[in-house]
Amino acid sequence: MTTSTNLSAPRLPDSPSASTNAIDFVDGFARRHIGPSESELAEMLSTLGFATLDELSDATVPADIRLDQPLDIPEPRGERETLQGLRAIAGKNKVYRSCIGMGYTGTVTPPVILRNVLENPGWYTQYTPYQAEIAQGRLEALLNFQTMIADLTGLPLAGASLLDEATAAAEAMGMCIAIAKHKKKGFWASDDCHPQTLALLQTRAAGLGVELKIGPISEIDFSYGEGGLCGVLVQYPTTDGRINDYGKLAEEAKSHQCLTVAAADLLSLTLITPPGEWGADICVGSAQRFGVPMGLGGPHAAFISTHDEHSRKLPGRIIGVSKDSHGNPALRMAMQTREQHIRRDKATSNICTAQALLAIINSFYAVYHGANGLTNIARRVQGFTAALAKGLERLGHKATHDGPVFDTIRIQLGKGRTHAARQVADAARERHINLREYDDGSLGVTLDETTDRALVADLLAAFNFGHYTGFDIDDLLSDAQADGLCDLTGFARTSDFLTHPVFNEYRSETKLLRYIFKLMGRDLSLAHSMIPLGSCTMKLNGTSEMIPVTWPEFSDIHPFAPDTQWRGYTQMFRELESWLCSVTGFAAVSLQPNAGAQGEYAGLLVIRAYHEHEAAKAGKTNVRNVCLIPTSAHGTNPASAVMAGMKVVPIKCNSRGDIDVDDLKAKATQYSNTLSCLMITYPSTHGVFETTIRSVCDLIHEHGGQVYMDGANMNAQVGLTSPGKCGADVCHLNLHKTFCIPHGGGGPGMGPIGVAPQLAPFLPAHPVQRPDTAGEFSIGPVSAAPYGSASILAISYVYIAMMGASGLKRATQVAILNANYMAKRLSEHFDILYTDSSGYVAHEFIVDCRGFEKSAGVQIEDIAKRLMDYGFHGPTMSWPVPGTLMIEPTESESKDELDRFCDAMIAIRAEIQSIQDGKLDAKDNPLKNAPHTVNAIGSDHWTHPYTREQAAWPQAWLRDAKFWPTVGRIDNTYGDRNLVCSCPPMDDYS
Repeated sequence: MTTSTNLSAPRLPDSPSASTNAIDFVDGFARRHIGPSESELAEMLSTLGFATLDELSDATVPADIRLDQPLDIPEPRGERETLQGLRAIAGKNKVYRSCIGMGYTGTVTPPVILRNVLENPGWYTQYTPYQAEIAQGRLEALLNFQTMIADLTGLPLAGASLLDEATAAAEAMGMCIAIAKHKKKGFWASDDCHPQTLALLQTRAAGLGVELKIGPISEIDFSYGEGGLCGVLVQYPTTDGRINDYGKLAEEAKSHQCLTVAAADLLSLTLITPPGEWGADICVGSAQRFGVPMGLGGPHAAFISTHDEHSRKLPGRIIGVSKDSHGNPALRMAMQTREQHIRRDKATSNICTAQALLAIINSFYAVYHGANGLTNIARRVQGFTAALAKGLERLGHKATHDGPVFDTIRIQLGKGRTHAARQVADAARERHINLREYDDGSLGVTLDETTDRALVADLLAAFNFGHYTGFDIDDLLSDAQADGLCDLTGFARTSDFLTHPVFNEYRSETKLLRYIFKLMGRDLSLAHSMIPLGSCTMKLNGTSEMIPVTWPEFSDIHPFAPDTQWRGYTQMFRELESWLCSVTGFAAVSLQPNAGAQGEYAGLLVIRAYHEHEAAKAGKTNVRNVCLIPTSAHGTNPASAVMAGMKVVPIKCNSRGDIDVDDLKAKATQYSNTLSCLMITYPSTHGVFETTIRSVCDLIHEHGGQVYMDGANMNAQVGLTSPGKCGADVCHLNLHKTFCIPHGGGGPGMGPIGVAPQLAPFLPAHPVQRPDTAGEFSIGPVSAAPYGSASILAISYVYIAMMGASGLKRATQVAILNANYMAKRLSEHFDILYTDSSGYVAHEFIVDCRGFEKSAGVQIEDIAKRLMDYGFHGPTMSWPVPGTLMIEPTESESKDELDRFCDAMIAIRAEIQSIQDGKLDAKDNPLKNAPHTVNAIGSDHWTHPYTREQAAWPQAWLRDAKFWPTVGRIDNTYGDRNLVCSCPPMDDYS
């Protein structure tokens, strides 16, 4: 297959012909991923005055950063061939029954949810619900999630999901510092929390200036740290399974103006007193065991809940209830002014990507089971655990703690055998069971929803050094119950939960299936039309890429299983790391960061560690803490820099939207002795290939700094240039953008970082399972699992394997072509705000709408809402420039879809002109009243001075396929002033 991108070069045909060897024919994936046909490409190129894609690339990408060699990635493989190859790799993984625990357990995803949510593009291809009117389905599912979390934890305000339990605990620590207004710097973490949580707290504390103490709760000192403790973290139940009463601790903490944070197991809270009822101020944890497989670490939705008075300090996204323009209840993301997009370096968190799709699965799991179903699962787990404990006692072993059990016990083996723990662990592995092995020779066992009598019998045989005991499991349970191992007196939950009708209405699969599809029908996704959000890269998530995610060989492996059991994962990691090194031009890649903003944070920590190491070699103290960031940057950039302990200094942009090089030189000189790094996005945040990029990087290096490149716009780089070629030192890659992991309604994502050779020794480690890429001077972990959300890495692996070097380059070129074609068409009706000196853009562009408010009273929100009537999601609004729309078409959209969107924008411009000319009423017009719901169109009381046809069917194509928003325009202000973040009574919907 040729790697040329010249249109005259041969392409894989649709079917074998005389010009091809029939037995070599492969139906290539690249032509299915890339939207425009050959004739459409030629037509668009002609519109721009080019004959080939290479000519366009030469005109848009600066010559001094163009790659002179193709990417070092194998030739593209067909879809079937790729999946067969990956199936063989997956076969090297060994799926053992996991009893390791530590926050990860086996679970059963109800098939109706597996097939119709997790594997359904109607659910996994949406973007973050910034346009709430066409996102009511996933917003309701996320509101169900919040209600579930609030009910189970006993705290009234819950967020819409965080990344994992360890980072959620770190967010809670930051929240405690913020609530204390940074006057109290101490934070105490109980030493019986999960080890990955404690390690991540240590990583996060250093950048936040928190004085972290890890120790027994019995030794807590509320005066610890500058100003005393702002918070204390406990695990509930503990990592080794103890159920402790923390009521007195919470009471004492309150008397010292210290907050209590509980990291809780969600399923256990159906049986034991919820943290909010014994006095906890914040509760965090993972919802993984509610129907989401372990996947070697992710993706999983974490959770956080607290009291209403802390709403402004709560990190991540909150779904709230408001009302629409017709007075009906409507859902939206609440209090977005808290977020890093607005708060920037003053933000309490840098969270951007959430785990929305996983939280949605968790919520449907709760809807599927209801309170009774969840309680029955919990009692079953507890019963098996108690029976196991009694059987172990009969064998002469002893649990390390007295009292009731839930799902975890730690066992001190009986006397008389040397190397007993190793013998038992080996005997368990012979039965394909993994145990938790403690340093002191004790062993841990955690049971879960998948546990059955056979597993308990096998566990007892392992603890009997390989010999089956013949114990009757039911007899063991009876004895355990008689001995009080299931008696939760003093700990038992007495309050009701999940009482809302949504958790009690859908017991039959028929009803649940219809509920799932009802909500799905309220969301616009890539299954309906293009989503032209600038900087968000909403491209095709190919079906073949998604298939391996749910293979048991990938999904059912514990992140802390011995690495000998996931050799297939290891091979996939090594190949993917190699390909990403080629794409970035860097020496090494860490796959650990499990979101784009996590990648930013990890990259900045690596830079900080490098400077500290260099200073130490010179016998000095590191003073390099200044991070230069252009004013146009993503809000996550300054938020991440502050989290990494850096001081943010803004850099101006000039009238063209480029970095103001003179201001950069002045700031680099001013802070030369303390300069840590520059954070930039390339192509620029304004959608232009700046020609000064190499000199900018050289300037920073001359002043002793490093260059961090935000990977948000890698879709315009792959195969044409690279961060390394531009002169950067580290870059994160949004695999949920450029490399096809779906956005899932707001997440999951992955944000691996690539680094230059001098930074490779500092890539993150992990306390439980050290990644191969961890260097000699590694920073601590930034995610709970060593390889982040490992299971979805298979998506990017399949994408790259099927595209090959030639396909990846062609995708980049077509993304640039599509953007320039749309900019050309729209430029006759709108001002395109920024272009390069030749009038071209990169893979996205900005439409200037600032003049419409003065001339017609039309704001960009009116345009975005009106686009819904045309069947489209609005572009990115007011970023990076207020009053503008940023459009990114990606390479996956065909010319007819690009034209359809352009036609919609042009028609809206004509409507604006009609307002300007007085032909449409300035206040009662299709833009101000958009979006128009079917109820509004079908009402007997149509009072507007324009027709129903103009409102709902302004273009002919809408007669063939019409997407109806289910609510009118939402009142954001009302929702924030009347904050409701859990399911309201059903009467509110009637």
